Amino acid sequence: YLQGEEPELPELQLQYKEYSIWQRQQEPALISELEYWQRKLNGVALLNMPTDYVRSARQSVRGDSMKFRVNKELTRQLKSFSVREDVTLYMTLLTAFKVLLHRYCSQDDICVGGAISGRLQQEFEPLIGFFVNTLALRTDLSGDPDFREALQRVKGTLLEAYDHQEVPFERVVKQVLGERDTSRNPLFQVVFVLQNAPDAEMNTLDEVSLEKMNYQ
Repeated sequence: YLQGEEPELPELQLQYKEYSIWQRQQEPALISELEYWQRKLNGVALLNMPTDYVRSARQSVRGDSMKFRVNKELTRQLKSFSVREDVTLYMTLLTAFKVLLHRYCSQDDICVGGAISGRLQQEFEPLIGFFVNTLALRTDLSGDPDFREALQRVKGTLLEAYDHQEVPFERVVKQVLGERDTSRNPLFQVVFVLQNAPDAEMNTLDEVSLEKMNYQ
């Protein structure tokens, strides 16, 4: 447009509105999906994090952050371990995180939130639109499992969740909880995300200044 030329973009096979229509048409199929989440999350425990202050009765956005780096050698070892155990790096890191919560909270029932891209069909990949859904990832760590056993349990949790990912998270909350406790986030109180998308090159555009920004 800046050069007075028409952009040469391939014709989209689908539009986002068509995806929205298709999603609404899946309502009958969502019934069995909701039944799965009802069974999976029935009686899910709150995560009681040990804190040095009494928890407020009302949620707020106050908080802090802590940053640390995982060095290249440890990263290489984590990736190699994941390959040997036939799991993804995300599964390995999520297991380590859940084990940490298990130790800190002295709980066997550990439910953590996770995000899923939601683009199940190839035709959805070039569309601009919000497909991301949230999954409640509940794992039973009772019986003092070693790390490999815990890893297989988390792997099973994730694969099941991926098979039932199409139910919008708000529908799951309503189905499982009915009434919500506004003092806590529903179903899970922590979220685990692995930001591993490769950095994309930013093209230079005439008369347009581009700057990459990272949000925490």
